Amino acid sequence: MQAVVVRQPGAPGVLELMEVPRPRVKPGWSLVKVKGFGINRSEIFTRRGDSPSVSFPRILGIECVGEIYETTEPQRLPAGQRVISLMGEMGRAFDGSYAEFVLLPNEQIYPVQTNRSWVELATMTETYYTAFGSLKNLHLQASDKVLVRAASSGVGAAFAKLVRACWPKLRLVGSTRNMAKADALRQVGYSDIIEDAQGRLQTEEKFDKALELVGPKTLKDTIRCLNEEAVVCLTGLLGDQWYLEEFDPIMDLPANGCLTSFYSGNVDQKRLDELLAFVEQYHVDLTPSRIFKLDEVQKAHKLLESGKNIGKLIVLLDE
Repeated sequence: MQAVVVRQPGAPGVLELMEVPRPRVKPGWSLVKVKGFGINRSEIFTRRGDSPSVSFPRILGIECVGEIYETTEPQRLPAGQRVISLMGEMGRAFDGSYAEFVLLPNEQIYPVQTNRSWVELATMTETYYTAFGSLKNLHLQASDKVLVRAASSGVGAAFAKLVRACWPKLRLVGSTRNMAKADALRQVGYSDIIEDAQGRLQTEEKFDKALELVGPKTLKDTIRCLNEEAVVCLTGLLGDQWYLEEFDPIMDLPANGCLTSFYSGNVDQKRLDELLAFVEQYHVDLTPSRIFKLDEVQKAHKLLESGKNIGKLIVLLDE
């Protein structure tokens, strides 16, 4: 099969398209024919060598959509069944989805019943799942004023599309370090855009809910912009800082407010089914930002790293 292999960490040029043996099925694992997958920042970290637990050579890819090709669980995962897989140790402890086939643990393969195209499913999988989990944890109401820190990220764009589909009149404000993206972000669904200048939001507006995608690096500044009893969901780590420093929950959280979080590794069939039902009920837009081919993964990594993109980048192997 063809696969994109990283033999040693480095710049996008280390992503090599080559012929490799197709994985052999083993007990408790099934083989998925990959139809498409998204490109994620965590894969960039791994490619650079910033994931200490990952050894090389490695086929990256933490998510995929496709069909069961060979199965060891024929009742739940029959051959030909449409499936989604994301997270776990895919693309890290074992080879991932940047390939024509991927061998996955059965417990990490989720069957789906949907008529959505492979393009839409590949766009939805990890990014919309993360946005949806965050949305649920924020307990949004139509009257809320909502802030999204790092609105132009894949999750930021997905969150806007989910919110706008369900609450068309809700005030949804996004932040960006590059105000040249403001018009494009409004097209995605944001009511207004504010500048994030050196880690400080250039606004005095107060919000009821906030989705923090930069992470611990800017959390205290995000909280500065929240009303009493506000809820903030810490989901992203785009600021490359993993831990809160000098944070006093009693003094730093808004009065009577809540801090919650969502992690896309918290995957289960029920939540995936809820996401698909939400997408269908509210006719959510699942259009990707760009579509690449398998031999264009280098280009996709370069674009994501450039910071010039808004929304989800996907790779499509099969219509």
